[in-house]
Amino acid sequence: MPKQGLVPAGSAEAACSTPMASEPLTAGEAEQMSVLLKAIAEPVRLRLLSLIACHEGGEACVCELTGAFDVTGPTISHHLKVLREAGLISSRRRGTWIYYRVSPAATALLSALPAPRAAELAGSR
Repeated sequence: MPKQGLVPAGSAEAACSTPMASEPLTAGEAEQMSVLLKAIAEPVRLRLLSLIACHEGGEACVCELTGAFDVTGPTISHHLKVLREAGLISSRRRGTWIYYRVSPAATALLSALPAPRAAELAGSR
């Protein structure tokens, strides 16, 4: 697969290329982000992440999560493990319960997904 670089401003190809409004992801950033996106690309995991993030204090006990789904406890545990291994959540045991918290670093990385600037979107309508 050929590597594509930036088109020099004075070249013939520059006439048909749109200038970049921001920096694209580096290869390393894309690799990191793909791990996170793969982990949340499943509806139950995406909802789990949302439920944890929406709890007061950004922390939820596993006992508060299992009742929201029509799947078994072991299935919820598997999905939480996938989210934890991807670095999206962390966990801490308190007595017999495990509490989950969304990782601020992971959500910051996800919020850096490339997106058109709002002003450009408003102008295209």
